Amino acid sequence: MVPVLPAMTVAVVLGLLAANLPGTGTWAAGRARPGLDFAGKHLMRAGIVFLGLKVSVLDVLGLGWQSLLLITGVVLVSFVGTYGISRMFRLTRDASLLIATGFSICGASAIGAMAAVRRIRHVDTVLPVALVTLCGTLAIGVLPLLLHPLQLTPEVFGAWTGASVHDVGQVVATAQTAGTGALAIAVVVKLTRVVLLAPMVAAAGIHQRSAINRDKRNGAVPDGAVPDGAGTDGIARAESGGPASDADGAELRMPPVVPLFVIGFVAMVGVRSTGWLSPGWLEAAAAVQDLLLGTALFGLGSAVRVRTLLHTGARALLAALAAWLLIAALGLGAAMLIVQP
Repeated sequence: MVPVLPAMTVAVVLGLLAANLPGTGTWAAGRARPGLDFAGKHLMRAGIVFLGLKVSVLDVLGLGWQSLLLITGVVLVSFVGTYGISRMFRLTRDASLLIATGFSICGASAIGAMAAVRRIRHVDTVLPVALVTLCGTLAIGVLPLLLHPLQLTPEVFGAWTGASVHDVGQVVATAQTAGTGALAIAVVVKLTRVVLLAPMVAAAGIHQRSAINRDKRNGAVPDGAVPDGAGTDGIARAESGGPASDADGAELRMPPVVPLFVIGFVAMVGVRSTGWLSPGWLEAAAAVQDLLLGTALFGLGSAVRVRTLLHTGARALLAALAAWLLIAALGLGAAMLIVQP
């Protein structure tokens, strides 16, 4: 079978084209920008909630504890390794964190969730989303070419795909080239990684709050803490026009340990696991999720200027490719242990 680009990848590409073609670039940067930014932020969060309806706890537990530990290990080592690689290439801490989250868990959805809990600006999510989409699309083309040279069974190939490819749609597009057996295990392994989104975001939220409390004791306004009276960009509306940290009497709003939409994601996992919803309702929810995430990714893609990306994103691209190779190697090793002869 020939791999087909998933809808989410197509949405990013269409957004990229809208931002960079002569006829639509002015529209995307001007009159449409507020709506596109709204889609990239808020519709992304709504889509993450619906993503929970794809995950059944029973399917995940069906892999067995050894496989669950292996997958969790791959996610953790991928996260730490990708963060370290990104910092080696002198990317910022925020960019490194978002790239590590997207590559190790579930692509653009994970980036959106982590950006929310760490109070990272929406504009700073654009490059990580572009990189995770690019490398996930690369996997769609490259991994099927390695199926026969590596002498992998369809089941091992499916587990490898689920353990190493970023986005759910990209996993489906890659695994289906090896047949239904590969696709079945790929989806379960991938959704096991998706389940780890909530605890990873919660850990980041706890760390952020601890850092804020520590800096407050030292009399500083830390990153991620927004003074009351500040706008969504974190700039205090002080009459003096001075820095936000100088606003007298401003109390800091702590970031949530877990954002509300991630709680919604966990709730939807619970609903799916009960078996209450019929296949028809699940298909309808999947269509809504595709619409929400597709629109969000179009909005994020429309913020990417290719000329700027080529000038400023070379180090980020090299870091992403190195991380992609690391995760592919880790995923292959785990797949061979998960699917034992």
